[in-house]
Amino acid sequence: MKRLGFGVAAIVFILDQLVKYWIMNVVHLAERGYIELLPFFRLTYVGNIGVSMGLFRANSDLGRWALVAVTGAIAGAVAVWIGREKARIDVLALGLVLGGALGNIVDRVRFGYVVDFLHFFWGEHSFWVFNVADAAITAGVLLLLSRALFANKNEALSR
Repeated sequence: MKRLGFGVAAIVFILDQLVKYWIMNVVHLAERGYIELLPFFRLTYVGNIGVSMGLFRANSDLGRWALVAVTGAIAGAVAVWIGREKARIDVLALGLVLGGALGNIVDRVRFGYVVDFLHFFWGEHSFWVFNVADAAITAGVLLLLSRALFANKNEALSR
């Protein structure tokens, strides 16, 4: 099971970093600001100094490194959980979370912020701008939550 979890984490991490490299160094989105792609989707460059959805902004070096430390601790806990988890679907979900967390940690260490660029909107309503790592973390957490909320009671008792 460990191989599955850490393999998924590695794939998410590599994909996240490759896409961010492409966004920054091939597309040069930071210089362009945004690129319209569909009537409801664009690539919009955002250097996110906060955590999820820009909350808890780290406006100083101390804040930046505190976020790196907290996210690193969470990633460490998830890695330990992967090593102990027996349910394949939970290991998969944890791998998504770990890979995403590591991708965003690397951004924060390298740049001082997380590179976000995927931007959905509808008319005048703009949704959050996010990245591949954020999507993986969200998918992993939703999968874990749905398993916790809707798991068969017999399955839970047999674990």
